[in-house]
Amino acid sequence: MSAAKQHGVDLGLNDNEVAFYDALAANDSAVEAMGKDELKVIAAELVTEVRKSVTIDWNLREGVRAKIKVLVKRILRKHGYPPDLQDEATKTVLAQAELLCAEWADTAAH
Repeated sequence: MSAAKQHGVDLGLNDNEVAFYDALAANDSAVEAMGKDELKVIAAELVTEVRKSVTIDWNLREGVRAKIKVLVKRILRKHGYPPDLQDEATKTVLAQAELLCAEWADTAAH
């Protein structure tokens, strides 16, 4: 089993959730302030909610991208993600979503 796969198993998260978890946990201060369990909850909610909002060309459409950005910020705020780290976390989560969106769009098309 690869180290990345094992990381997901250890956390109890699927591949998509691990991608968002890692984006949120990139800042050690956030991990210390929130704890791994809360970051896992946020990651799972982000996958669910962002996936609902993603369209095939969402990263090219400013309106949809702005909506997803607001959605991410709202979820972070709801869970008490440190305010001073929210902007950077939002950028990281959006970048991760761009990487995953092609896979999600392919899945939705089938």
